[in-house]
Amino acid sequence: MRRTPDMAGQDSGLAGLTARRDALRQAAALGGTDLAPTLDAALAELDAAIDALGAPQAGRAAGSGGDAATDALHAERRLLRALFQDAPVPLLLAERDGTVRRANRAAAELLGAGSGYATGRPFAAFVNLPSRAAVDSQLAAVSRTGQTRQIRCELLTGTGTADCTLMVGLARLRGDADQLIIAVSRPTPPGGSQPAALSSQPAAPSSQPAPGKKAGASKAAPKPAGRAATGRTSATGKPASRTSANGDGATRDGATRDDASGTADTRTQAEPALVAAMTRRLDLATAVSRLLLENAPVNETVALERCARLLADELTAWVIVDLARGHRLRRQAVVGGEDERSAELARITAASDPPPGSLPHIVHDLRGPQLIARVEDTGVLGTSPDAVPLLMLLGVTSLLSVPLADGERSYGALTLARLPSAGDFGLADLGLVAEIGEQLALAITLDRKIRQRTEAANALRDSLLPRQLPGVPGVQIATAHLATTESPGLGGDYFGVYRTRTGWGVMIGDAGGRGGDVPAISATARHAIRSVAHATDDPAEVLSRANEILLAEEFGGRFVTACAAHLSWRDTELEVTVGSAGHPAPLVLHPDGGVDQLRGGGLPLGIFPDAGPAREEYSLSAGDVLLLYSDGLADAWGRDRGDFGDRLPGEVAALAGQPPRQILARLQELALEFCHGQVRDDIVLLALGVGEPPD
Repeated sequence: MRRTPDMAGQDSGLAGLTARRDALRQAAALGGTDLAPTLDAALAELDAAIDALGAPQAGRAAGSGGDAATDALHAERRLLRALFQDAPVPLLLAERDGTVRRANRAAAELLGAGSGYATGRPFAAFVNLPSRAAVDSQLAAVSRTGQTRQIRCELLTGTGTADCTLMVGLARLRGDADQLIIAVSRPTPPGGSQPAALSSQPAAPSSQPAPGKKAGASKAAPKPAGRAATGRTSATGKPASRTSANGDGATRDGATRDDASGTADTRTQAEPALVAAMTRRLDLATAVSRLLLENAPVNETVALERCARLLADELTAWVIVDLARGHRLRRQAVVGGEDERSAELARITAASDPPPGSLPHIVHDLRGPQLIARVEDTGVLGTSPDAVPLLMLLGVTSLLSVPLADGERSYGALTLARLPSAGDFGLADLGLVAEIGEQLALAITLDRKIRQRTEAANALRDSLLPRQLPGVPGVQIATAHLATTESPGLGGDYFGVYRTRTGWGVMIGDAGGRGGDVPAISATARHAIRSVAHATDDPAEVLSRANEILLAEEFGGRFVTACAAHLSWRDTELEVTVGSAGHPAPLVLHPDGGVDQLRGGGLPLGIFPDAGPAREEYSLSAGDVLLLYSDGLADAWGRDRGDFGDRLPGEVAALAGQPPRQILARLQELALEFCHGQVRDDIVLLALGVGEPPD
């Protein structure tokens, strides 16, 4: 094909543009070079390239095009694309409203993300919070006036922040909307030969202590190694944007380095850091598991606060825990730094429940994790009581939040927020925290189940062994309970005071065995005795009818012992009628130290239709004490001493003249001494001290 003068001129222009591009790159690579003139020159070359690109289009519109002109146009486009991508300074193209349309490789390296990650996001999302408003205003001014502006700000680099200078100009494109050109430069390090604009080192840490670190600590924040895709993820944890950063020096979005040996060297250097990061994460997950297991069952509030402190220290982040209360989330814990400023920020944050639509609410409602590597919406965490966005109050720019869910239900959300100096969160961080969130949810489930069962057991125990009993006129009543040391758990012992048709009744008993349905059998027997007593004054008859009720319930051969004593005053004496069904016989202690033991007898309830409860009557005078006790006291066993029941009357006789409460306290001490603290069965005591008859 014959070359025309126009084509020769275009080739000459391209050659000159290429030469000037190479010269700019070499100049930028020189140590100590002032990049401001270089940036101005690069902008001028871009303007010239845009004009050159527009000329063939105009020629084609005039009918002068052809295959040669098309080839030249494509060549110029490739050149412009290469010029933009390979420019030695970070460059970004943005809409007039600040939305990024394109970022070159140098910009991607500086921002710590793939070129495609910036596309479609507001440029202000890559600016540290204190500078965002000013940058937005300056971009709007350039868009409005067309005049180039120089802006100083801090950019978020993925591993920290960088002090940068932005050169912002307006590119007026033929046949297309005007666009903003943003060139970024960084100060050259003292004595450094590498252009600061291409440096990937994080900025110096902020003077504010990072969350999880004590004020004044000089230890550098750990950098997340192996950081994967950045950006907000879906509810399943998958990244919303197709961006990767494998942490080994490879470029993003499928682009590869030209220097293969440099890539290999970088990968070799990154491998130990990756292993160290994986080890730290494994250690953290193990530490959380150990914390929960060693303290199980642990109060959920204590567990959440301890885990939050551990996460804050190890991941250098603010940790916020929100728990569901009804249809709202309530802030449970906020943990950050340990200095006074951090403590005040934690107090303000803790006083601000997350509103509906906030990140914790979304995570809790969807039961899926969310990752926002660089936050655009400053209201994503809600606001403080003074209507200040918590995100800006804390100064954080990277967030991740996971549900506290155990697979069946979600209890709330665990949210981590990180300062820009600590770097962005990655998918590896999200996976680790999601696992910890599930462990916490399982601990909460266990704690709540244990609490429910404990509350039910306590309610049942209080019904079998009430702490307060109704008063009987003229009678002082004391009770005591000593739990077994060999098989902890709710036993079958019970006692109570109830009304009869003509007076009062007291009862005591025990169901054979422990655990399972034993407490239910005792509760049935106790309730049956109380109910039947309203129909008859004879305690033996009461026990006989209670036996019928237990047999009807079919407790599988389980039995219950019982002793019921009905009380009624006759002149100055208290008449006692005792019904016994296989329970140890009561003792009567007189003021002079004399001890009488009643006969007892009868068969336990719940075995035979005709239990044949024994019946006995006795008269008590003022100063007498009626002592009812369970077989746990009578059968208390001591090495080389036999059963405590053999010496019980003598021990009781020595307590004559003492009030019922002191008598029971001393009997407990004696029983513990006798069996060397090894109580084989629950011991229940009920003492009635007879006083003066009521008026």
